Amino acid sequence: MLAGKHILLIIGGGIAAFKSLDLIRRLRERGAVVTPVLTLAGEEFVTPLSVSALAGSKLYRDLFDLGDEAEMGHIQLSRVADLVVVAPATADLMAKMAGGLANDLASTLLLATDTPVLIAPAMNVRMWQHAATLRNLATLKADGIAVVGPNEGDMACGEFGPGRMSEPLEIVAAIEARLSDGPLTGRRVLVTSGPTHEPIDPVRYIANRSSGAQGTAIARALSALGAEVVFVTGPADVPPPDGVEVVAVQTAQQMLEAVEAALPADAAVFAAAVADWRVTSASDRKLKKTKDGIPALTFTENPDILRHVSGLKKGRPALVIGFAAETDDVLENATAKRLRKSCDWIVANDVSPGTGIMGGTENAVTLISDTGAEDWPRMDKAAVAKKLAARIAEALG
Repeated sequence: MLAGKHILLIIGGGIAAFKSLDLIRRLRERGAVVTPVLTLAGEEFVTPLSVSALAGSKLYRDLFDLGDEAEMGHIQLSRVADLVVVAPATADLMAKMAGGLANDLASTLLLATDTPVLIAPAMNVRMWQHAATLRNLATLKADGIAVVGPNEGDMACGEFGPGRMSEPLEIVAAIEARLSDGPLTGRRVLVTSGPTHEPIDPVRYIANRSSGAQGTAIARALSALGAEVVFVTGPADVPPPDGVEVVAVQTAQQMLEAVEAALPADAAVFAAAVADWRVTSASDRKLKKTKDGIPALTFTENPDILRHVSGLKKGRPALVIGFAAETDDVLENATAKRLRKSCDWIVANDVSPGTGIMGGTENAVTLISDTGAEDWPRMDKAAVAKKLAARIAEALG
C-alpha cells in the first residue's frame, strides 16, 4: 500500500523521537520514500546522521539554508509529499500548528502545505491534559488534521497516564489508512465500543457485559476502507485497533463527552454497551458489610448517547447506527428501539445464553432500517464488521 508513497516526516523534540528511527525503517520496508525534517529540539534526542542514514535521503533542518532554498525551497518541500507526518508531535509543535506560527522549518512547512497531515502526539501527561493543549487539539481536528494516539503508560519522567507516542507500527497503520484509496477515504467515522463502568465505590461498579470485540472489528474494517476513525472505547477485553484515534473512557458521561468532542463526523456507529443507570452518589470509600444489612443504593439514568446524537439539529452525522442486544422478541424490540432513538439503522442480535454470541467470536445480526429488516447469516465478528463497513461506504456514496 505504501510502495512509492512519499512521506514527509517531521521529528519533534521529545524523548519519543527515538521511535521515529524505527518508524522510518518500517516505512521504508513497505516501499515508502521518507524525507526527514529534524527540529532543533529533535537533535537533542536523535542525531541527524542516524535519521538521514535510515531514511536513505537528505535531512532538512534549517529554514534559512541557502542551498536548500536554491535547490527546492520550503514551499515546494511541503507540497511534494503524499502525506506529512509529525512524530513526535510535541505540545510546542501542536501549539504552533494551531496558532499558524512559522518560525522554523517544521512549522513553516506545516503552514505552507496543502498536503494531508497526520500527527502522533507525545508529551508529559500533565501537558497533554492541560486546557491549552486540549484547545489546540480541538482546533487541529477541526482543521482536518488526523491524529493517532497518544497511548497511556509509563512516562520517561516517571509519571503514568496518556501522553506516550503511539508505537511505530500503530503509526504505520494510521498512515496506510490515511493514504488508502478505499471508498471511505476522506470520510470521518465515529465508533463507540466496549462497556461502561459506573462506580458504586472505589472497588465496585455497574456494567453491561461486553468484550468490545465487535466494535473493535468495525473500527478496523472502516479504517481499512480509508476512513478516519475515532474510536471511543470503554474498558474492553480486547485491545483497540491500530491506525485509529483511540479515546479511552470509563463511564457513560465520559463517553458522551468524548462523542461530542469527536463530532462532526460523516457516520457514527454506537456499538458500545452503555450502562443504563448509575449510582446517584458513588461513595469515595469502600462500602463495608455491617450489621445493619445491605446498603441502599439510589440510581439515576445515564445519558442516552445514541438518542442524543440522533436528535442533534446541527452537526448530526449523515448516518447514525445503533446496536440492540436482545434476549427475546429481537426483531420487535430492536425495531421499536430504532424508532425511539431516531437513528437510521439498528444492528440487532440475539444474545440469550444459548447463542454463545455474548463474549464469543461469532455474531448473527439483523440490519434494520426504514426499508425493512435484513437477516445476515451467522459469521465471525470480523466478517460482520466488513459487511457493515461496506454498507456504510455504500450509504455514504
